[in-house]
Amino acid sequence: MNFGNAILIGLKEIWAHKFRSLLTMMGIILGVASLVAMSALVKGMENGMKEALIQIGGLEKIRITDQDIPIHQQHLADQAVGSTMNDVYALKNSAPLISLVTPEMRIRNPTITRGGKTLSPWVVLGTWPSALEINQHVLEHGRMFNQFDDENARNVCVIGTAIRDHFFGSPEDAGKAIIPLGEQININGLPFTIIGMFQHYESEQDKKKRELREREQIESGKQEMPKRRGGGFRGPNFVYHMKNTTIYMPLNTVWIKFRSATGGTNSLPDPRLSTINIKIRDVEKLEPALQQARNVLMSTHQGIEDFNFMTQEDWAETIKVSIQNARLSGGIIAAISLLVGGIGIMNIMLASITERVREVGLRKAIGATGPDIFIQILVESVVIAFIGGIMGLASSWLLVELLSLASPTDNTPVITVVAMTVAFASSVGVGVIAGLFPALKASKLDPIQALRYE
Repeated sequence: MNFGNAILIGLKEIWAHKFRSLLTMMGIILGVASLVAMSALVKGMENGMKEALIQIGGLEKIRITDQDIPIHQQHLADQAVGSTMNDVYALKNSAPLISLVTPEMRIRNPTITRGGKTLSPWVVLGTWPSALEINQHVLEHGRMFNQFDDENARNVCVIGTAIRDHFFGSPEDAGKAIIPLGEQININGLPFTIIGMFQHYESEQDKKKRELREREQIESGKQEMPKRRGGGFRGPNFVYHMKNTTIYMPLNTVWIKFRSATGGTNSLPDPRLSTINIKIRDVEKLEPALQQARNVLMSTHQGIEDFNFMTQEDWAETIKVSIQNARLSGGIIAAISLLVGGIGIMNIMLASITERVREVGLRKAIGATGPDIFIQILVESVVIAFIGGIMGLASSWLLVELLSLASPTDNTPVITVVAMTVAFASSVGVGVIAGLFPALKASKLDPIQALRYE
């Protein structure tokens, strides 16, 4: 018997018992659909996490923050000055593996007011213009403050779109672009002029949906605008929230006009930086770059180890472990579903053999060999699994679309060719394994006893 005839007989057998065959395939269909959907969810989660990692500077970015002085150095506590501009200049001049150094001096408990409205943003700090590059900010309107602004401690600032939306209104509500350049806001009671505004940060999926919605409204001629985004407060994830609620100003402005209130030594402004952000030239040389930075800081801090390096490697490792765990748990669930489908196929094939004992005996009586019968039954099992796999792949698209409605926009499920290939191959493999025992049992039937079977 050739494979073509075996496949044809398998299809006829399935068609002769359509409802029974469909019930048999359900396990395979659900298994394949669940495996593809699980993989799509995990891929969407991975994309969202990696996108967030890139938005905060990627693996090249390292934060240098203050830490408690080690116990064995407690007697040197009065000599510890924390991170200062001396560290910044030393890192720029003496650490060749570091490509960028940016100081940050944050305002504690910031309060922004204008026209009776109040807001407490995520990030209000003084910094250098290089903060745009190291923190992956994009200036959409106006300009960044420059060296002249910094040297003269001018009251100028660059804001995120959430600040604009809160105090000046959202473009969606107003139906036009709102660019508050030249306007003033009060930061802890001091007036500041807005000279620039960052772009609005949102996930790619959220951006596409918004653009599609706006295009449909224009084409339909509707004049009403969609509800405001919330200016980033209800954006796709925390990273976008934070970046949309950022206010940057010159470093000297914060040092002189805000840190003087907290008081340093001899009534001078507090010189300590909140953070020093550095960007290494090559991720492959992370450890040497960290050692180089540590050597420089140990020198400027007079041997006092009151600083700490915070890398994004921990987040990257967390992403990797989370994705692996999600794939493992989802894969086990899908494998169990496919196993149940395989048991169903084996059960129905055994029942089919019981019904066709006389047929098998007749085929053997007219010359069919044991291997012929074995191949015929095995092919029938594989055909059921094959059709179930095809239907499972089709069902997975519908399942993923349903899941997309319930999942966050920045974690939209993404179906991959690899997942579909693995799921389909697994379904065929289950069909082969499930058909082995029934095929072997049928091939060993004695033709005389089979012909006498009632």
